[in-house]
Amino acid sequence: MVCGYDVTAQRRKALHKVGAIFESPAFYDYLSGWSNLEILSSYTAATGKKRIKEVIEWVGLTGRERSKVRTYSHGMRARLALAQALLPQPELLILDEPSDGLDPEGIHEMRHTILRLHRELGLTILLSSHFLNEVEQLCTRIAVLNRGCKVFEGSLTDTKRREQWVRLKTADFALAGKALRQANLITESREDQFIVLREGVGTDQVVRFLVEQNMAVYEIAHEEQTLEHFYLSLMHQQKK
Repeated sequence: MVCGYDVTAQRRKALHKVGAIFESPAFYDYLSGWSNLEILSSYTAATGKKRIKEVIEWVGLTGRERSKVRTYSHGMRARLALAQALLPQPELLILDEPSDGLDPEGIHEMRHTILRLHRELGLTILLSSHFLNEVEQLCTRIAVLNRGCKVFEGSLTDTKRREQWVRLKTADFALAGKALRQANLITESREDQFIVLREGVGTDQVVRFLVEQNMAVYEIAHEEQTLEHFYLSLMHQQKK
């Protein structure tokens, strides 16, 4: 279902309120940004000047809308693509790698524009991206695909609940990890610095045990799992 319609049986109605940017949108470089929006909108339904002006203001192209697109920077072309996607006043906005090719400043501007669209226009936004840091900052729910198959779907919070990693620094991490496993205090370790405590076990118990084994503990602290760690762990499980 898309916007309340079956996308197979009622395709036209389902896509009527959908705006999208896929990969690298093509424009007529010899025409202005305004002219491009007029032409591209005519392919589906002619859009009035008032609406075109609104979307240009929304994406921050006011003052450059009459300039030829060939004079636009990569970031401005990305904003023009976003303006095109907003023309039909969508309820669902699909963005495929919206920050691809942008410099750090352009990525920052695009991120804040997307958040503003969601916050002020109430748009539902479907974002496809390989930049996990971007996903972490923009999304509330995620789906992970592996070779075309969905291997996870849930809230961003769910990705942080699965494993509670603890950073542990000792003189000999491998030896400490082995001893902690044998004592049934941890379930997993990685990268010579992270452990997962068994349910019900606290960091104080780990420290006490290691000190009793004459192993120095230099640092122990809970580590919030990043989306990157979650993703890599998920991919590792899929290979087993």
